[in-house]
Amino acid sequence: MRGLGTAVNIVAIVGGTLVGLAVGGRVPDRMRTTVMQALGLSIVALGIHDSLSSHNLVFPIVSLVAGAVIGEVLSLEERLEWVGERLRRRLTRAEAEGHDSTFVEGFVSASLVFCVGPLAILGSISDGLGRGSEQLIVKSALDGFVSVVFATTLGIGVAFSALSVGVLQGAVTALAGIVDTLLTERMVAEMTATGGIIIVGIGVRLLEVRRVRVASFLPALVIAPVAVALFAR
Repeated sequence: MRGLGTAVNIVAIVGGTLVGLAVGGRVPDRMRTTVMQALGLSIVALGIHDSLSSHNLVFPIVSLVAGAVIGEVLSLEERLEWVGERLRRRLTRAEAEGHDSTFVEGFVSASLVFCVGPLAILGSISDGLGRGSEQLIVKSALDGFVSVVFATTLGIGVAFSALSVGVLQGAVTALAGIVDTLLTERMVAEMTATGGIIIVGIGVRLLEVRRVRVASFLPALVIAPVAVALFAR
């Protein structure tokens, strides 16, 4: 059944968030902080691992720089935060601008973590072509666990990242035939490497080392395979 993988992924994220909210109040602050740091370090390690798939680091580097310029022109970071703020207001009926809340950070951080990895694209293509949803099922298990950890610190906003996952993976699943014919193995490798560097940025952000404007880098995921198509030999 096409789309099953994305449906399972959405349920896993929402379910993981609910579990995290249920146990979060019983977890000491220092433990929540340490667990979040462990998750941040793991995400950095995952990003480094993915970045090593590049055949030529020039492609991800150029893609990231060009993507950052486009992302800043389009104000992608602010737009994603705006979506999170609108969702928060509808949920909490808060009217004050800049109200202190972890909702937006939970929505933005979780959306980026769940949507940037290669499984989100490759798994959706496989699901859309009827090859099976195994990759997205594996991703769902991982996302569900991460949702539990995120929710203990960042709250209910994490659950709404399921909307981002649904839109992205649903679109790729629907367009799987077209995307699959366009992407070569080399394109996937450079896109994965580019996504890996972005994932490192997410980890740095979660570790509170620096607030990397990760959403602004997202166009790089499109630029990387295009650059390969134009310049790779």
